[in-house]
Amino acid sequence: MTNYDIQTDREWWSQQWLDLLDKYRFKKRLERARNYARQGNVLSINFEDQKVKAQVQGTQPEPYEVSLWLDQFSDEEWGFVIETLSQRAIFSAKLLAGEMPQNIEEVFAANGLRLFPFSLDDVHAHCSCPDKANPCKHIAAIYYLLGDRFSEDPFVLFLLRGRTQEQIIANLRQLRSQTEEETETKPQPLPETETVNSYPPKVEQFWQYNEQLDPSLVVITPPASSDNVLNVLGSIPLETAANQTPGRSISASETVMQYLDTIYKNISQRAVLMALSRDEETQ
Repeated sequence: MTNYDIQTDREWWSQQWLDLLDKYRFKKRLERARNYARQGNVLSINFEDQKVKAQVQGTQPEPYEVSLWLDQFSDEEWGFVIETLSQRAIFSAKLLAGEMPQNIEEVFAANGLRLFPFSLDDVHAHCSCPDKANPCKHIAAIYYLLGDRFSEDPFVLFLLRGRTQEQIIANLRQLRSQTEEETETKPQPLPETETVNSYPPKVEQFWQYNEQLDPSLVVITPPASSDNVLNVLGSIPLETAANQTPGRSISASETVMQYLDTIYKNISQRAVLMALSRDEETQ
């Protein structure tokens, strides 16, 4: 194995994995684990059935067997995650380019899941050494080297959750192709066309309309010159009164008739307006 070197410019997803160890209280044990990783004591790291299998050389002649794994998501849960990823084009593009999207955890959180372990308790590990602590220095050495693996290939973390890189990319491409096909095959609304009468109009029938008109469209108002109630009753017999205009006098009956005529016209107009408003309310 390549010796472990401490890096200060790791990718954020790799650093987030290593931050789990920083919360571990046994700092001396972590220092020995880093020495194991630096000195090449980790003989091999392999992935078998979404588990990490490793051999770490300790103080004994035979190397210790170490296994590490995370809780895997079900097929249904992965289906939800892949569907959500396919709806975020930037996420799909970055994953296909081998880069972990900065807000990838939002996709899993939207489906009630978590990609990164929250604490060391969320990481399951076992070592054949007699040390009962978890993580022991052999397991912790694997933690450090996995951080390097994550930097090289972010899909390693997905593998620990139950999906390989090939499966994720194939599912993303399949969903995106289905979306494009549905967009292409979606029927488009036909443009509206005007109906053109192919028969020439008959001039003699232009002013004829045999159908009954809508009552709301017909308004009959009395003409101004028609006989109204005041004209039928005639003049009112009253005494002559002086007019306000100098040099001219009119009878009192003419004054009253002019006043009543003005009132009658106003009432007639209001009645027509009220009738129109009622027709609009009943429609």
